[in-house]
Amino acid sequence: MKISFVTLFCSFAAMMAPLSVSADAKADKILATTRYAATMQTQQDLHGHMSKNGKRTPLSLFLRNENIQFSYQVKGKDNRFHMRLKQDRYDLLEIKDGKTTRFSDAKLSQNINGTDVSYEDLSMRFLYWKDTELEGEEKVDRQLCYKLRLNNPSKTAGKYRIVDVWVHKKHGGMMKLIGYNAAGMPLKKFLVTALMRVGKGKEYTLRTMRVSTVDAKSNKTTGITYLNFEKAKKAATKKTR
Repeated sequence: MKISFVTLFCSFAAMMAPLSVSADAKADKILATTRYAATMQTQQDLHGHMSKNGKRTPLSLFLRNENIQFSYQVKGKDNRFHMRLKQDRYDLLEIKDGKTTRFSDAKLSQNINGTDVSYEDLSMRFLYWKDTELEGEEKVDRQLCYKLRLNNPSKTAGKYRIVDVWVHKKHGGMMKLIGYNAAGMPLKKFLVTALMRVGKGKEYTLRTMRVSTVDAKSNKTTGITYLNFEKAKKAATKKTR
């Protein structure tokens, strides 16, 4: 199911700020192509792993339209959480003692199993923030991209206050991201090194990505984790009589 967020503006606002309105509407349209739910129009499963210093953490994503499930294994134990997409909401949830619990603001930025990937990073919930701006066009690895700026609507949820995203101008795949703190200093850098086509469509999704933790004071890289996914597989469907 492809999620589309359409913003209507009155004619007065369009007359007062036509460039801003047009840029923001286009930014959201561009961003929609990079979201998990947008690139996976049918139910799909992605399997792979996170790797840091030779240590692998098995990882799976189960895309079920508005409900995206995440699973990672530690010492053979399966740990699951999911992101529920609703209008203006993109909550991360987990099941504890049979009850569904929403992630705390602090937990969003916790890294998973000693990697450089946090719960917020893996879910990429920032791609669903509504305050988006089109900054222009730049090249990433000689590929022409749209540069988008995403502004966190919350002052407490997650580690990033701003996230810049570079989206391939031709096929709409995400190429690079940088997450910044409130002072505008980079905290995490994401570089997509390979994409894969989704089914027989024209959409692409992530295949491999390098995630680098950056020290905000020195601007030096302090850790690197690689995300690797196999080719997407269609989820099994039950037959009905």
